[in-house]
Amino acid sequence: MRKKSWTNAKEAAIRAFFFICGVLAILVLIGIFLTLLTTAFPAFREIDIGRFLTGKVWDPTSPEEVKYGILSMIVSSLLVTFGALIIAVPIGIGVAAYLSDVAHWRVREVVKPIVEILAGIPSVVVGFLGIVLFAPAIAKIFHVGHGLTALNGSVLLAIMALPTIISISEDSLNAVPRAYTEASLALGASRWQTLFRVKVPAALSGIIAASMLGMGRAIGETMTVLMATGNARTFPNFPEGLLKSVRTMTANIAIELGEVPFFTTHYYALFAIGLALFVMTFLVNLVADVILKKYQEREQ
Repeated sequence: MRKKSWTNAKEAAIRAFFFICGVLAILVLIGIFLTLLTTAFPAFREIDIGRFLTGKVWDPTSPEEVKYGILSMIVSSLLVTFGALIIAVPIGIGVAAYLSDVAHWRVREVVKPIVEILAGIPSVVVGFLGIVLFAPAIAKIFHVGHGLTALNGSVLLAIMALPTIISISEDSLNAVPRAYTEASLALGASRWQTLFRVKVPAALSGIIAASMLGMGRAIGETMTVLMATGNARTFPNFPEGLLKSVRTMTANIAIELGEVPFFTTHYYALFAIGLALFVMTFLVNLVADVILKKYQEREQ
């Protein structure tokens, strides 16, 4: 009886611990959102929110309200992020398919830790690689004055998003019922036809969720894009392409927040950029979570 009571007490303590951890995570998220919201709100007393989101010019030294516009920075952030996805998604799906269906178990035991280690590389180190390795290569290949461009940032963000895309895509491919593979092979399909025409379509929801989570990882990155994209002001025009320098939302915050006077419109406007970025990232991750949940329910 005492042993059973002790077991029940341990299980109750474990449940309480995990419940507290879950509630704490939610409270931290809410706290971050409320901090950004309350700090950004004073900016909209002097800046029209519509002009803030649709204005192309960001020039805090000007007294005009229209000078607080972040649309160019939003476009720059999305340009770099989608460029990263174009590079990372095909490679990530290919590596995931290789690990799940092609690689020998000994190869898999070597490659998977390497992918996990890749996720732990500090972003500042990746930024250094962009400056000393990728930027000169881009400048030489595309005949541009320097390689600190949106393309450089996209390549680096693709590297940083790969571990997320590979891990979740591989899990999705492994979750496809074995009966699908057996039925395809029994009908005469080859191994490659089974992989790309049966397993990948069956795991598509999980792969899409992996891609969106990779996008969420890329769009919020700061140090890498700060070091690798040149941070040129594109105002009042939009970024002209991947071979031009851009300034993203995260980079703009990192550059200006350390020098701006506290409790000024400029100060509050930078927090407003952070709020907009938080909402964008939250929506991307929310959509990815919904897609992944539907996929899991369908498999059950």
